[in-house]
Amino acid sequence: MYDSPRAGSAGFASVPSLDSPERQSRSPRPRSASRFGALRHRNYRLFIAGQGISILGTWLTRFATPWMAYRLTGSPLMLGVVGFFSQAPTPLIAPFAGVLVDRWDRRRTILVMQIAGMLQSVALATLALAGTMAIWHLIVLGAAQAVINAFDMPARQSFMGQMIDDRRDLPNAIALNASIVNGGRLVGPALAAVLVDRFGEGACFSADAASYLAVIGSLWMMRVDRRPARPRSGHVLAELVDGVRYAGSMPLVRAALILLAVSSALGGAYATLLPIVAASTLHGGPGTLGVLMASTGCGALTGALYLAGRNTVRGVPTLIGRCVFGLGAGMVALELVTATWIAVVPLFVIGLTMVMQIASTNTLVQSLVEDHMLGRVISLHAVAFVGGAPLGALLEGALADRIGAIHTFGIAGVLCLGAAAVFASALPGLRRASRPLYARLGLSDDER
Repeated sequence: MYDSPRAGSAGFASVPSLDSPERQSRSPRPRSASRFGALRHRNYRLFIAGQGISILGTWLTRFATPWMAYRLTGSPLMLGVVGFFSQAPTPLIAPFAGVLVDRWDRRRTILVMQIAGMLQSVALATLALAGTMAIWHLIVLGAAQAVINAFDMPARQSFMGQMIDDRRDLPNAIALNASIVNGGRLVGPALAAVLVDRFGEGACFSADAASYLAVIGSLWMMRVDRRPARPRSGHVLAELVDGVRYAGSMPLVRAALILLAVSSALGGAYATLLPIVAASTLHGGPGTLGVLMASTGCGALTGALYLAGRNTVRGVPTLIGRCVFGLGAGMVALELVTATWIAVVPLFVIGLTMVMQIASTNTLVQSLVEDHMLGRVISLHAVAFVGGAPLGALLEGALADRIGAIHTFGIAGVLCLGAAAVFASALPGLRRASRPLYARLGLSDDER
């Protein structure tokens, strides 16, 4: 399951300016902005080709896992438990993994993690096809994938810069990656619904296992200069603390990461509860769930394509705040859902705003952070958007068991609106505090 979510903050002790040799080497010549500028780079084209195939497998498993959990137990609480353990280990391990990723060869790390992920999918497929799957298998294997993701995400996101020779193409690369991820999110659930209906969940897990071969092959074919070994400045914990201080010294990005964690906790669990909406509220089956998930995928793809046209960090903080407001409004609107066609609209908005917030925060990190700290700071981004979701899944699953999924969405939506309002009110002060950093980077006030 090779995604970004894929898809993505720094306070600087010392930040290379746009005129420094490090940045000049990544920006060899002037050019006009391009919606597909990142595709000029061979390594990135290989990455996108492998990603496009593998992400379909990711969404097949993401569809099949909660559907199978609900089919086996019929319990909203157990859906929350499965969602919790499939994500909870990632934010616990990712900060330490980020330190190690800064020490290790990133491409090799990704390869090892992808092989491990393929074996995890093989185990899911074997149990499902044999008819011996139990709920504890889904919990344990989901937790195993979360551990793999804890290493894979910071390695993969920090490796993005090594695939791009011109740093000005980096925002475009991140947005195109999000487009591929969410294109799979649009197609994957519809395909998964057909596979589950006709062949069962094992077919989805099997296809996911096979899809890893595309990513592994693309990584082998890349020609990437080896990064010089970085001297270890201390123990893992000491370097982790340095990374947290480094990120925390930039007020604007620190606030964006906190907001991402809050919105992930409140909105990130929606996918866990969608099987309940499909089966109980809308009285449907796998096909109904496929439509609901495809609606969020369509919104997410739309947001990612919009971001692909942005080649600057200009206006990103304002955009992030508006996305959280849209997320809250979409979740509150789910209270009005009485039919599948009505649910499509708020779910489109939820998918649109979530992916734009995640990708915009990721762009801020990738554009500003120094390479030797990138793994650690990216791991904090992973903690923010992955860490909130399992907690939200557990709490919202328990709440939905008492008051229903729709009302749970409404409560979470109101809290999202409150978080967006707090961020918007603090934004002018955060911008003023960020002026020295942006001046060192050569960015003007209107690029904040």
